[in-house]
Amino acid sequence: MGWFKRIKKGVTTETNQKKETPEGLWYKCPKCKTVITTAEHHNQLYVCDNCNHHHRINSKEYFEILFDKNKFTELNPNMTSKDPLQFEDRKKYTERLIDIQKKTGLKDAVTTAYGTINKQDAVIACFNFNFIGGSMGSVVGEKIARAIDYARETNTPFIIISKSGGARMMEASFSLMQLAKTSAKLAQLSNEGVPYFSILTDPTTGGITASFAMLGDLNIGEPNALIGFAGPRVVKETIGKDLPKGFQTAEFVQEHGFLDMIVDRKNMKEKIAQLIRMYKS
Repeated sequence: MGWFKRIKKGVTTETNQKKETPEGLWYKCPKCKTVITTAEHHNQLYVCDNCNHHHRINSKEYFEILFDKNKFTELNPNMTSKDPLQFEDRKKYTERLIDIQKKTGLKDAVTTAYGTINKQDAVIACFNFNFIGGSMGSVVGEKIARAIDYARETNTPFIIISKSGGARMMEASFSLMQLAKTSAKLAQLSNEGVPYFSILTDPTTGGITASFAMLGDLNIGEPNALIGFAGPRVVKETIGKDLPKGFQTAEFVQEHGFLDMIVDRKNMKEKIAQLIRMYKS
């Protein structure tokens, strides 16, 4: 005779009485698979405490981390892309823009703003990877150019937080022109002695890497961020050889002289404020 005897058979809870677990309560690290609550993940600045994996975040989260009390003034918030080439693949570019704007609540792939970082004035342009892969089109280039102009006019240190797949194919040469325009604006900023700090996060690739991302007075990477021009898979298929371990990670790039330092996200605010104070002195 068994120790236990089932009195009622099967599941007795009615379907309409079952309670579903709300979505978004838990976060699972894609690298080490550690599971924590979303609230803990937020408090840890979207960095895994177990393996130090830096989860991709956008301007909303980065501004919350860097700007004092999350207070800032956005620059040119209503600029939106046009479709000069009437581009169409599986969907019209105009329709794609409307869909992604509704989904993300963003106007385009970069958000620019000014505020204070540990009481130090700063202008920040931060990419949003969730907006067409953070790709650079006409609006992105123009917003960065205008943010640089504001930094020049107010003699305020300028920061770009890159997270992008490169140029936006839907705008073709119009997109590529932005690389030259932003680089020229940064040259003007440098001539006036205003510091520019480039923060490269995962991933920073393509034309972004080939232009303003590598033009900082100091180039700063987040740990283990993918940084390069072509992705490692493309490079491997092109040269037909296996790539070195850690190829195109921030650590590899720093070792080869393209980064000045790697800073953990938890230390980024204090490090940026320290650098601004150093340049002022």
